[in-house]
Amino acid sequence: MSDITFGIITILLFVTLIVLFCAILIKLYVRKIKNYTKVIYQKDIDFQKSLNETIIETQEHVLNNISQDLHDDAGQQLTYINFQLENLKLESTELETFLKPVSQSVTNLMETVRSISHSLNNQLLLQQDLYKAITNEVERLNKNKKVRLHLNIEKPINKIFNNEEKIVIYRIFQEIINNIFKHAKAKEITIHIENIPFFEMTITDDGKGFVVETALEKESLGLKNIINRAAIIDYKVKIESKINEGTSILLYEYK
Repeated sequence: MSDITFGIITILLFVTLIVLFCAILIKLYVRKIKNYTKVIYQKDIDFQKSLNETIIETQEHVLNNISQDLHDDAGQQLTYINFQLENLKLESTELETFLKPVSQSVTNLMETVRSISHSLNNQLLLQQDLYKAITNEVERLNKNKKVRLHLNIEKPINKIFNNEEKIVIYRIFQEIINNIFKHAKAKEITIHIENIPFFEMTITDDGKGFVVETALEKESLGLKNIINRAAIIDYKVKIESKINEGTSILLYEYK
């Protein structure tokens, strides 16, 4: 009887060891699969990030070229036109009353072209403070009487942005505002920026709104650009919108 008991115990121990060994193998295999999946996922993220960076770099190059063309070509031609108008006013004083508003319109257009040129040029952006650049752009856009922009920057702001962050955040700001102007039919836009404890920028409008899920499923180019740009600098985007109640887009530093 004792031999039988010993044999059963031995078999049970053997089976237990086999089961334990198999469990360890399965656990190691699952861990290996998880690590492999993680590596593949990270490579996919890195590839997408690299692709987005290339796209953004190309866009910035194009914007800089447009900025240069506006400054060198359109700006100079407008300056020459204004110079001719001033000469014409001197030569024909009877036309001064008629030419004065035309000359003022050309001057205003020159200022607009110069402002747009500056807003497109990332080299000028890199030379100044990000908040100052946003403030200048809000002031320029507020010349449009149909939509009113309100900017609120919480103090203190002590974050130091690297060049990539400055360009991406500013372009996201421009993209959101541009989308509002094109699609939202808003009358009021509020930009709220704070850095306590991390950077956050919320842009809210009182426009017609949209269904976020539907827009993302359709891969709206504007929203896609915003999300892809944010991912380049490891920032996140949160979008909330209700039909006829407006939209709120939050860009925040993800830690």
